[in-house]
This record gives sequence, structure tokens and C-alpha cells, in this order.
Amino acid sequence: MAEASKKAFVTGHPIRHSRSPKIHGHWLAKHGIDGSYQAIDVAPQDFAEFLATLQANGYRGGNVTIPHKETAFALVDRRDEAAEEIGAVNTLWFEDGTLWGGNTDGHGFAANLDDHAPGWASNGPAVVLGAGGASRAVIHALKERGVADIRIVNRTLARAQELRDRFGAGVSAHGMAATNELLADAGLLVNTTALGMQGDETLTANPALLPDHAIVNDIVYVPLETPLLAAARARKLKTVDGLGMLLNQAVPGFERWFGVRPQVTAELRALIVADLVPKL
Repeated sequence: MAEASKKAFVTGHPIRHSRSPKIHGHWLAKHGIDGSYQAIDVAPQDFAEFLATLQANGYRGGNVTIPHKETAFALVDRRDEAAEEIGAVNTLWFEDGTLWGGNTDGHGFAANLDDHAPGWASNGPAVVLGAGGASRAVIHALKERGVADIRIVNRTLARAQELRDRFGAGVSAHGMAATNELLADAGLLVNTTALGMQGDETLTANPALLPDHAIVNDIVYVPLETPLLAAARARKLKTVDGLGMLLNQAVPGFERWFGVRPQVTAELRALIVADLVPKL
């Protein structure tokens, strides 16, 4: 009897906007794997039951996105170190019948900078704009790579202070009013907020205040060049867009479910960039 095809998924609510099926579908075809990866919309009240029936429904695991990341963190049997540190789960898999939860967002962030700005971790202090879930993943990655001075800037200071307390030594919390002075010696500026997304021209920080060696990364990828990145490029600073974080965070999950470690290639990037262009 032939082995059943390998099945994985991404779930959120809503989920129709997800590019993950296109990413994993590309890799499945590239490696000739008999498998599937589908988007499944699950309402919050149905999420616990969805997880409980995964194995019975033949799934090897999958990805979890908004609004289920924190709920998944609470419901899985075991968690990897990154998930524990970040406090959220975005990747699920089974080991000997045990449901594991991991978080690959920090990996995706760091791998994207490795690809486009080698040596970034030794470039100096990092300023992180925002104190939400994405910020937690970024700070985790920065600490893992040995960045000793991480400055969190957020409109609500208390939220930045919560992350400072969570991540400890080397992390400081600041309100928006402190942004300009914090940029003066920063080697890395990362925007983790929704500001700058499609149609939003708000500039979260002024790259003109950064030193010449600074790198600017916006984890937003719609549009690919946000107002922040455009301003940094005009200043001739090194810029890194957010699409590579999305592509790289998908790698560890694919390897767990389908047994092959895929590559983030120019071909894959071009495929997803084409999908980001609004359909007329």
C-alpha cells in the first residue's frame, strides 16, 4: 500500500492573504515531494479542537499565524527554546505522537539579514521600533547573535518595559520622544510595527539621524520598499526589506514535515514578489 502524501498547513483567521501556500508549494514541486500545504481558516473558538484532531486528520504539522500564536503556545505538549523565549508558537510538528510548538520568526529575521547584510550583528547598537509579537522575535534573535545594546522604542512605554524585563541585560525601553537621540550611534534600525504598510506613509524614525554605517530593516513587506526604507536608501544606507524574513522563517518547518531542507532562492523571491503586485 502506497504511503499517504505528506500534509501540512497554515492556519489563522483570516488566512486568505497568506503567501505560505505559494512558498511551500514551490518547494514541494522543486523537490518532487508527494505532499500538500494548504491554508485553513480556523476561528479562535475552534482552534483547540483543530489542534486536537491534527494527527487523526493526517497532518504532520503546520504553521500558525494571527490570532492563534499565543493560544498555540499554551496548547502544545512541548515547546522549543525560541518559542519559550518569544512566548508564541508559529510552527507545529509531531515527534513520537507529541505535539511540539516552535517559533521560527527570529530565525527568519536573522537569516534575512545574513543574506543581505553580512556582519550585521557586530555593526553596533540596535534600535527596535515596536513592542508587539514580532518585536519579541527580533529581540530574541538579536540576543542570540550577541548584540549587546538593544533599544526598544514604543508609543506605549509600559509595553517596551515589559519586553525589557522579559529579555533582561542589554535591553532598554524608551518612549517615542527618545527616538532621535537613540539613533545617533545605532548600527541597526528595525521597524516591527505596522506603520509603513500599504497606503501608510508614516515615517517611524528618521534615517537621516543614523551614522553612515547603519543598516535599516523593515519587516513589513507590503510594500517591499516602505517609506522608512526609501528614506534610508536616499541617505545611501544599507537597506533590507521584510520579504526575506517571511521566506526564511518557512525553512525549518518545511524540513520537519517533508524531510528536506529547502533553499531561499532568487527564483522563490521573484515568485512571491510577483504575487505582491496588486491585481488589476
